[in-house]
Amino acid sequence: MSQREAVFPANRHALYQQHGYSAAIRSGDLLFVSGQVGSRTDGSPEPDFERQVRLAFDNLRAVLAAAGCSLDDIIDVTSFHTDPENQFATIMAVKGETFPQAPYPNWTAVGVNWLAGFDFEIKVIARIPATTH
Repeated sequence: MSQREAVFPANRHALYQQHGYSAAIRSGDLLFVSGQVGSRTDGSPEPDFERQVRLAFDNLRAVLAAAGCSLDDIIDVTSFHTDPENQFATIMAVKGETFPQAPYPNWTAVGVNWLAGFDFEIKVIARIPATTH
């Protein structure tokens, strides 16, 4: 059985401490990244929706980098949306910039009615490159 190892980005945001969770867990050659939101450094939500989505991706990149990964190592994505119909165009634009060409990761989008004050959250599973573990 693989040992679990917590992974945190260099500039941990306040939400990890406030809510008692790890940014990611490394288990063997897999990285399970907790849901990343568009939070400011104090843990508060960014009010501008597009900026909130971009911050969530920035936070995701930071967690991946802390484990020696990049966006290219992502296998599976789950995103959560408080208003999918009205948010879809913005999310797809940022997604298109983030993943500009195939192969794209698997992606499941889920509509929810609560994200603790946020409107977008993204969690992923990534494979850690052999050279980093």
